[in-house]
Amino acid sequence: MKSETGDVLLRSARLVGTAGDPLDILVEDGVISAIGGSIGSRRARVVEVDGRWVSPGLWDSHVHMGQWALLRQRLDLSSATSAAGVARLVAERLRAAPPPAGQPLIGYGFQDGLWPDAPSAQLLDAVSADVPVVLVSKDLHAAWLNSRALAHHGSAGHPTGLLREQAAFDVNTRISAVPDDHLDACVAEAVDAAAARGVVGIVDLEMTLSIDRWVHRVAGGTRGLRVRACVYPQDLDAVIARGLRTGDVIDGTEGLVTMGPFKIITDGSLNTRTAFCHDPYPGLEEADGGHGISTVDGPGLVDYLRRASSAGLVPAVHAIGDAANTLALDAFEEVGCGGSIEHAQLVHADDVGRFARLGITASVQPEHAMDDRDVADRYWPGRTHRAFAFASLAAAGARITLGSDAPVAQLDPWVSMAAAVSRARDGREAWHPEQRVLSSVALAASTDGRATLRTGSVADLVITELDPLVASDAQLRSFDVSATMLGGRWTHFALD
Repeated sequence: MKSETGDVLLRSARLVGTAGDPLDILVEDGVISAIGGSIGSRRARVVEVDGRWVSPGLWDSHVHMGQWALLRQRLDLSSATSAAGVARLVAERLRAAPPPAGQPLIGYGFQDGLWPDAPSAQLLDAVSADVPVVLVSKDLHAAWLNSRALAHHGSAGHPTGLLREQAAFDVNTRISAVPDDHLDACVAEAVDAAAARGVVGIVDLEMTLSIDRWVHRVAGGTRGLRVRACVYPQDLDAVIARGLRTGDVIDGTEGLVTMGPFKIITDGSLNTRTAFCHDPYPGLEEADGGHGISTVDGPGLVDYLRRASSAGLVPAVHAIGDAANTLALDAFEEVGCGGSIEHAQLVHADDVGRFARLGITASVQPEHAMDDRDVADRYWPGRTHRAFAFASLAAAGARITLGSDAPVAQLDPWVSMAAAVSRARDGREAWHPEQRVLSSVALAASTDGRATLRTGSVADLVITELDPLVASDAQLRSFDVSATMLGGRWTHFALD
């Protein structure tokens, strides 16, 4: 039944967020036309929901779709707890399934912030001297290369082989420059996987302009998600010249793809110790970037925001450290435009209330808190009460949206909700439980602000075995999705 179109009568459904007996939901022409008891329809196909729960379809507000699609195919390094452990994984893969001659082995997911040993090109050379190896960190802000790969990417003789920030981004861009048909095939698989988890839409923050790629993908049959595709500074002129504004439908995409935000990066990341902070990182000298890095100064950021917003593009500012968040909020206030701060991982107490006052959305990724809690405890000591401060932001009245930052975390909003609600994982005690949010807040932040289904709204919905508002953390992380509907069309269907 997947992809089948036509009017549908969902019989005996329970609406998430409401009480009462099961009722019927009628979908006509891609819109919810009626909700109530014992609805009749002569032309609608009847689907028995049997008391399952129905809620608005899920959105992931921060995805790098091309990267997520490609990295699903690469060597997984997330289990490694040391540089030596990574080297062992590389050696095992080269023995079991070496890449074609002349091609690199590409891995993803290492986190070196707490390792007992240091990455080095020589360590990789010992297990891979004849094969170029490029390993991308979990946060995408670092890349570890062996000597052959360093030479190929113009960094021969680098003292450690561990490239950070722009140098790492440049390498990642080159290794991601695969043929369009290969990338599109990977994206199609990733879209299907997302739909199977109840996802109906993403904000695609891929670092290369992707609106035309999405036109090609939709024409090729990849129609399982709504996509808001962003633009970065290097392509801002081209998008302005095309007259595209945030929210504009991109021609040739059947209404599925719209122009997204203008994205700009203002600092690095926590694990790489490059997030821009008011206080220095323990053990890092100022000459080594003791406060992290600021990639754009205040006047420069103001210019970007003013230029983008005046052209109708809503800004989305990457800011992880508290100093970067202050810089971003200052710029938003000076320009007087709305937008979002992506990540908002460490926020100064004086800045929490400014999100709501300035109308700035906090676009956060709760699973990062679970991934980074130990790194934060080490490198942000005494400040973690305001790290990943979801409850504080919500209490201050800020609009919050949840995302994954896939591939940094998996594209699965149920996982994001679980982390936001519980602040716990892997059997550990909750980390700063005072920053937990209610399940209703997490769901609204994962459904593009739609708290429940209403007549007249587009028929983007998800059907689940359990009510997500009362599901446990463990249940959310392995949530059973029975069906996903996008504009009245099934993109995933597993109802009996």
